[in-house]
Formats: sequence, structure tokens, C-alpha cells
Amino acid sequence: MTRTAVVAGVGPGLGESVARTFAEAGCAVGLFARSSDLVDDLEADLHEAGHDALAVPCDVTDPTAVGEGFAAVREAFGPVDVLVYNPAAASWQGLRDISTASFERTWRVGAYGALLCAKEAVADMLDGDGGTVVFTGATSAVRGRGGALGFSSAKFAARGMAESMARELGPEGVHVAHAVIDGQILRGTGRVGTAPRRSTSTPTPSPRRTGNSSSRTGRPGRSSWTCGRTSSRSDPPTGCCLAALSTAARSSPRPVGSGHHRTRSTRQPLE
Repeated sequence: MTRTAVVAGVGPGLGESVARTFAEAGCAVGLFARSSDLVDDLEADLHEAGHDALAVPCDVTDPTAVGEGFAAVREAFGPVDVLVYNPAAASWQGLRDISTASFERTWRVGAYGALLCAKEAVADMLDGDGGTVVFTGATSAVRGRGGALGFSSAKFAARGMAESMARELGPEGVHVAHAVIDGQILRGTGRVGTAPRRSTSTPTPSPRRTGNSSSRTGRPGRSSWTCGRTSSRSDPPTGCCLAALSTAARSSPRPVGSGHHRTRSTRQPLE
């Protein structure tokens, strides 16, 4: 049976690579992005390769837009089995410099949008045979970064949501994971994302290797679910648990508390 995956936050690095990985694994993929430029081209590219994909221009902070986006995916492919939530808004100011508008915008993209998308996707999963939700994060989700108040708080919020959801939904057959992705991602000759004060000598993962690692994690056993609890429903669909890798680092998914997976792609993690 063809599974349906929604990748929210499809950019030219991790988001695109994850979407391609799911498509190549046989999933129909909904491509959510604020701008239609990239996802329209990606949809056409995936169609040309024989894959099912749907470009969905969507502001994840708008409840109406999110609802319409998921409705479009359901109409095209059926209920959602997998959600990867990847959007983030950079906000590199500390307490004294950040504006309330910047703080709110970062929170809306990182946490509020995650709530909206998760509510839509999980409703399908609970009506079906379960599923998987993956939130992508950064070291700032575990250790707040000085001078990045908005970004750190939004990432902490998403991690807290993942842990709470995992405890709530694990017994219902929904696997929830939070993946810490340490490192920038190469895109062609440039880099995706900017981390202040990061050493350029640190190895940088390629987006293809990073995205492909999602298939390596395969089907997580029930013993790795929330707090070791099991579910009466079927295991999550193949390829639905995300872990990030660099070309030089090995995958090391590690359950922490409730569905938290830490995957390090550099020797020196971002702070």
C-alpha cells in the first residue's frame, strides 16, 4: 500500500532531500513550503522520475492555509501516514536586542505551525493504522544558545511538544520523534543555513546523504517508542523515522525520554 508523507518546510537543503527520500521509497509526498518556486520545480522533477508528489504553497502559521493544504494532500493521495515538520525562522538576537515581533514570528513558525500541522496529520493517523511524526531540531533545542533567544525558545517548544505527544500518542500507534540535526548542509557550492561563529573547518553534511539517512532508520521497533511502551497497532511505515547524518558521521539515533533522537553530523555541535 502506498503511504502518504507530508514534508513541511521544503527548502533546498534538508527538506528537499527528505522529500526525495520518501518519494524514492515509494511514498506519495506532499511538499509544503511558503514559496511555490522550489516546490513547483521539485514536484515536476519527481513526476518526471515516476513519483507521486504534490506542491502545496502554504504558510504553516495560518490555520486555514494548513487545513486546506492537508485537504489537498488527502484528495490527491489519501490520509497522511507521515509528517516531517522542518520549518524554522532564524532569529539571532538576545534578550536586549530581539523585538517582540521577531520573537513571536519565530515561535509561530517553529511551534505554532508544528501544532497546526501535527493536529491535521495525527487525526488521519488515529483514524488509520498509526503513523509517524518527526520534528527536526537543532542543538538549541537541548541547550539554549546565547544571542538566539527566539530561535532557542522555538526549538525548545517543538522538542517539548514532541515529548508530550509521544507519551500521549505512542499507545495509540503514533510514533513521535524529535531529531537534533547538528551542522550546516551543503547545497551545490554554497551552504544552507547560517550559524554565527561556526568554524568553517568542521565537516558539512550533504543534503542527499542527510535525507537518505531517513531510510536507514527503517521501521523503529516498538521497544524504541515512547518510554519503551508498545502499541497494539502496526509498526510505523517504512522509512518514516528521520535521523540526520553527515558524509563522515555514522547514524546514532538515541531514544531520550519520549521519542527524542539525537543525531550528530559534526564533531563539534553547534551551540
